[in-house]
Amino acid sequence: MSALVLDGLTKRYGSFVAVHGASLRIPHGQFVCLLGPSGCGKTTLLRMIAGLEDPSGGRLIIDDRDITDAPAHTREFGMVFQSLALFPHLTAGENIAYPLRIRGAPRAEQKRRAEELLELVRLPGAADRPVSKLSGGQRQRVAIARALALSPKLFLLDEPLSALDAKLREAMQIELKQLQQRLGITTIVVTHDQREAMTMADLVVVMSQGRIHQAAPPMEVYRQPADAFVADFIGMTNLLDGEIAGPGTVAVPGGTLALPGLPPSGRVLLSVRPEEVLVHPAGQEGPNRLSGTLAFMRDLGASVEFRIDVAGREIVALSRPQDRPPVQPGGRLTVEFPRESCIVLPPAPPVEHAP
Repeated sequence: MSALVLDGLTKRYGSFVAVHGASLRIPHGQFVCLLGPSGCGKTTLLRMIAGLEDPSGGRLIIDDRDITDAPAHTREFGMVFQSLALFPHLTAGENIAYPLRIRGAPRAEQKRRAEELLELVRLPGAADRPVSKLSGGQRQRVAIARALALSPKLFLLDEPLSALDAKLREAMQIELKQLQQRLGITTIVVTHDQREAMTMADLVVVMSQGRIHQAAPPMEVYRQPADAFVADFIGMTNLLDGEIAGPGTVAVPGGTLALPGLPPSGRVLLSVRPEEVLVHPAGQEGPNRLSGTLAFMRDLGASVEFRIDVAGREIVALSRPQDRPPVQPGGRLTVEFPRESCIVLPPAPPVEHAP
């Protein structure tokens, strides 16, 4: 049984379609990241799930119950907003207990639950501390605890870590994932940060221009992208336009490559991750090797980055320092595209995205 089913969810604002027929099945206990550039529709989709936006079409089902038209307060979902929306005049404990307070829970239960949740988010003894005196990471934990106060069926977070500095953000990613694993609660997080999604998610949902391009585990999204947008947006890749030159052979700028899984004819697009591209000294010819000129090189410590001009097309490669060929910018070398590392995509140009 799926915990949550999105069946063709659509949201229109006049003639503008913010979300196009989003369909997705999210099993119980999954950690899901809605990932995409700014304006791709991920927050709108989250708000429809939360009941804060009315869908223009489609259905929303949880545990076989249609909740498309159910008011937000009846859905029993917990939500953490990007702004956190904590009450600055209340203490940490009072903020956490607020949902229980408006439900009419006894004061003793409110206090017990607040202290229990503060322990859960690693803020024991902070119940009486004013929110204004807490650090950014501590306020984040209080917001998470408040969203969990009513034991929600679904936990929704909209860019929850975006206001934190890089080091604290990394730590909170791990803490949030560990908390979700301990609770076993189905969680959906909106983010534009690829590293955040790849670190935390069981299921990454990649969106662009209101559409879901791919929904899969992180490594599947990275290793087997569904299309050019996903390949280009997730991490770094080399996208090569090619044309079928014969059975199992594709012509690309600078030569030909022999690859499995090619269509019988027409144009294709190849995706090759930089860490999969092999760099050899000039003149070392062989299968799937093309000649190029080193345009730029930098030492990244654990790896060396090469930017190589191959027939006017820049190829990016990452190599171990010990495998670095003896060549300087302007020198010739050979790049190799291993057969198993070339992903064949539909012939579509990469979509521009926000940095």
